[in-house]
Amino acid sequence: MAGLLALPAAGAAPAGERTVLATRVDGTITPVVEGHLEDGLRRAEAGDHAALLVELDTPGGLLESTRGIVRAFLNARVPVIVHVSPSGARAASAGAYITMAAHVAAMAPGTHIGAGTPVGGQGEEASEKVVNDSAAFAVSIAEQRGRNTGFAEDMVREGTSISDRAALRQNVVDLVEPSRRAVLDAADGRRVEVGSEDRRREVVLRTAGARVVEYDLGFFGELRQMLASPELAYLFLSIGTLAVIYELASPGMGFGGVIGAIALLLGFTALSVLPFNVAGLFLILLAAALFAGEVVTPGIGAFAGGGTVALVFAGIFLFRGETEVDPAVLWPTALVVGAGSLIAGRLAWRARRGPPATGEEALLGREVVVSRAEGDRGQVLLDGAWWDVLGRDSPLAEGQLVRVVDRQDLVLVVEHAGPGGDRQPSEKE
Repeated sequence: MAGLLALPAAGAAPAGERTVLATRVDGTITPVVEGHLEDGLRRAEAGDHAALLVELDTPGGLLESTRGIVRAFLNARVPVIVHVSPSGARAASAGAYITMAAHVAAMAPGTHIGAGTPVGGQGEEASEKVVNDSAAFAVSIAEQRGRNTGFAEDMVREGTSISDRAALRQNVVDLVEPSRRAVLDAADGRRVEVGSEDRRREVVLRTAGARVVEYDLGFFGELRQMLASPELAYLFLSIGTLAVIYELASPGMGFGGVIGAIALLLGFTALSVLPFNVAGLFLILLAAALFAGEVVTPGIGAFAGGGTVALVFAGIFLFRGETEVDPAVLWPTALVVGAGSLIAGRLAWRARRGPPATGEEALLGREVVVSRAEGDRGQVLLDGAWWDVLGRDSPLAEGQLVRVVDRQDLVLVVEHAGPGGDRQPSEKE
């Protein structure tokens, strides 16, 4: 709750001030980038910003994530400006689709765009069916934005890539400008259509001199983006598989199984097999199971430690965008819960090793004085209740100290408690 209350007000601008929400995308296009840009659009719309500026440098990425970003841009209710920058950057493959889907597409001098041919997961050429689908996708984007449909098709089928100047001449992009400010000044006054097909409207960009409001991925966003890399996915899956095999081959304290389960979930998430929300829910369930396991079978704290790690990753995956939890709240919460389960496990372990407090077992070994006796039968007062007793080896005598050794229904079996066990009852007794 404290983390939610501490969230910024989505970069809202003071009344009457022109602002542009700006973010940067570097590296592979992943579900993390998709969610970040979709959230950026929502923030730009809610904050009444003049536009969303995306500074882009990418070698490509996942086609499904690219489709999600393009869909969001084509239906955006706020103008989107994509600037391929800085010099030397590229909008390759997925980046080309995203750039062409913007209302205003710009490139910095010395950048290039294209090479949109889809490839498989191992870098192999995609099937003709996939290529045809991607080509139609690229052409439809170009038609929507009034761009060069011939280049859109060639970049998919032939892998064509062109420089910034060629892209400007061929009507692939709208501007070639060196800096953020130059792009905003050059885009000022342009008329663009925003919104979905059924609610489309024309707006005039007013970006010259606008104040730029930064919107970055943040610590957890950068961490999610790092975890979504194919290299880490391979590493997580390898370590997770080996850890689970090791645990099955030589069961012990459960450390290998815990590490393996967490690593496999991270690996499947990195490969986009599991969406972040689903992975977060699985991690929450795993954390709960591990914390319960620590209480039921306390050991060296492997379950508590694994549960803490799972809970941290669950918080990172589940709470994103406007609901992102502040690290100052997430880390202490996970540590407190993990430490609590560890302490609870230790208390449960101590309680199991302690003497019984109730039931038949709590009576065994208790020493008590015989109050009435007749042969090997008698009565004793134990824990506020009268019990019939039976001497196991010898007759009983009043005032004799005996020890409970067994129970037969409602009769306690007792034996002489040893030297000094005989005494005369007091007058009170």
